[in-house]
Amino acid sequence: QLQLVESGGGLLQTGDSLRLSCAASGGTVTRYVMGWFRQAPGKEREFVTAITWGGGRTYSDSVKGRFTISRDNAKNTVYLQMNSLKPDDTAVYYCARYSRPLYITSYSSENDYDTWGQGTQVTVSS
Repeated sequence: QLQLVESGGGLLQTGDSLRLSCAASGGTVTRYVMGWFRQAPGKEREFVTAITWGGGRTYSDSVKGRFTISRDNAKNTVYLQMNSLKPDDTAVYYCARYSRPLYITSYSSENDYDTWGQGTQVTVSS
């Protein structure tokens, strides 16, 4: 059974950079859309970014130009490079795999992703 494990979270200051990793085991993510979501304290989980099997990318407006998603299919791993971090980026970050391979309807709907990691905390202080 597929497992996703996020890592790389931490305590940062405004303007810092950080790279999160999402390592998959027990299955493949190569032919799937992979997404990153985040949940801030007291808020609902929100879409951050996603990458298709072919490398196409989409970002939420709040992170566009600052965050970059990438994938290494040989390592079965997806990354999230976060630059120019702000206190509003403070959240638990989750990676997720789309429910079907080589298929996409909506990047940003949680319901379209069926496997989730446990999350990694990112805290940005001002």
